[in-house]
Amino acid sequence: MSRVGEKVKALRMEQGMSLKQLSKKLGVAESFLNEVELGRKVVNDDLIRRFSKVLGKDINDIGMSFEEEVFNEKEEKAKYEVKKEKLEAVKDVWNDALGSVLKTVPIYKYDLKAVVGKKQLPLISNKVEGYAQDKVFFLEIEEDDMIGFRIAKGDIAFAHITHEVENNAICLIEQNDERVIRQIKKLDANKLLLISNRGSLRTETVGVKDINVLAKLERVEIKL
Repeated sequence: MSRVGEKVKALRMEQGMSLKQLSKKLGVAESFLNEVELGRKVVNDDLIRRFSKVLGKDINDIGMSFEEEVFNEKEEKAKYEVKKEKLEAVKDVWNDALGSVLKTVPIYKYDLKAVVGKKQLPLISNKVEGYAQDKVFFLEIEEDDMIGFRIAKGDIAFAHITHEVENNAICLIEQNDERVIRQIKKLDANKLLLISNRGSLRTETVGVKDINVLAKLERVEIKL
């Protein structure tokens, strides 16, 4: 509460006036007067004179001028900025401390070139979720070819780089210069079955040498 607000409230109560009565005499909203008494509104010289006239006592000697109010607001803002700087410094210290236990993992699109985002994961025994930290990344799903597997466009999948063909694995593969997500099933030593599901199951038989496995998806973070 400001000194003006304190004095106005004291004089109002001394004279047995309600907020409504005083606000009516001043020609201001009751809510505004309440904000003044609580010190939440800036009071200029003209309003101080009106208070003095209606309350029958000069409150200028104990009141704050408009300039003083502005000065105090600036002072409070400066204090806030100092506190903010201190909090940022503490945040930087924590980030440095956690840097040894957290790994910033990039998010890529299928081309695996430009980083489109980042996420942090725990680094345990120099590995991220059991994989070498330089082999893991997140993949932004670009289409709905695997919607039947609950993998939809916009979802983020955690993956690790591998070129091995693993039975039943869901992988990012390159086929005919195109990169897609497919489940891989081994038919024999030379043939594979690529499975997708865009609302209905689709399969394609290919030779082992017809595709290039780029990464295996481990889990998916669903976009709501």
